[in-house]
Amino acid sequence: MVDIHRNPTRAVRIGSLTIGDDQPIAVQSMTATSTTDVDATVAQVNDLHAAGADLVRIAVDSVKDATALAEIRRQTAANLVVDLQENYRLASQVAPHVDKIRYNPGHLYHHERDKPWQEKVRFIAQVAAEHDCALRVGVNCGSVDPAKSAQYDPQDSLTPMLQSAVEHCELLDSFGFTRYCVSLKDSDPYQVIEVNRRFAERRHDVPLHLGVTEAGLPPDGIIKTRIALEQLLSRGIGDTIRVSLTVPNRRKSEEIEVGRQILADIAEGRVRSVVDYGLSTLNIISCPSCSRVENEAFVELAQQVKEMTQYADQHALTIAVMGCRVNGPGETDDADLGLWCGPHYVNLKRGHQLVGAFAYDEILSKLKEQLDELIAARTA
Repeated sequence: MVDIHRNPTRAVRIGSLTIGDDQPIAVQSMTATSTTDVDATVAQVNDLHAAGADLVRIAVDSVKDATALAEIRRQTAANLVVDLQENYRLASQVAPHVDKIRYNPGHLYHHERDKPWQEKVRFIAQVAAEHDCALRVGVNCGSVDPAKSAQYDPQDSLTPMLQSAVEHCELLDSFGFTRYCVSLKDSDPYQVIEVNRRFAERRHDVPLHLGVTEAGLPPDGIIKTRIALEQLLSRGIGDTIRVSLTVPNRRKSEEIEVGRQILADIAEGRVRSVVDYGLSTLNIISCPSCSRVENEAFVELAQQVKEMTQYADQHALTIAVMGCRVNGPGETDDADLGLWCGPHYVNLKRGHQLVGAFAYDEILSKLKEQLDELIAARTA
């Protein structure tokens, strides 16, 4: 057993669970069902709970979702986290039914744009305190507050993330609300390592939720996640983890199994070198299947993209396959080619530029055209 000295983070209670303060590292996942489908969501929550999930997250983006959440709560004993999307005011409707609220600082500007973000955070913190909820400040690489990103070099994606997280921590502290944790996620495991290392240096007292967003399909998604978690947890950084895999609904519990195995391997010193991770080969990233996905064909499409692009696996290009409008538009920007999926069409991007929106049955051929053009340009 490896003796790992954990960061001295403070304790944060989330329902029946406590993270931080040298407590066992918690493993969590997120539902991939439509939240308004109560039966399907309850079944998945309970399946994840039975598989060993310490926390289960559910996305809420509407009053209908919030109403469904009340019934979901009545049918499960799992510790529940709600993932607020763009409407921060839904916090007051969901807080009575969950143990933690996750909000994304980059999404606070969508509603009531003239209201300072500080007032919106105050509202969320007050609601959480009134209903015995913890908070997670969830910062994602593709959805950083535009005002914060504009303050830094466009090539520097980490500093805006770091500063956003630190500012929100300082604001919550000023309210006297300290029952929170932070996450800083990217689809590149090395970026995840660096930004979390830097945050832990600045705020070693704040528990960290670790994960690689859009890690993708197994086994690649597992490898990416393992790289980041091995490097951070072995340094004592991290209090709870999420393994984000693009898998069908029936296989979501694999995220828990993989997370537990990674933790066990790190504890026993069974870690691998990260030196040869595919930096000079094709990199396909895809987001985890979750309740934000508006067409379940997304999971199959991600697999088809992986299979179709095998002929290009020796080219250092990145293709991103995103399942929803929440993360898709922003988190495909850094990819050479990006797909973000809507209910009926798939939006194809080349860097920041939109190529067009295509039906699911024609997107692969359109993607191949763009991929061939990129390869030809690079090898000319």
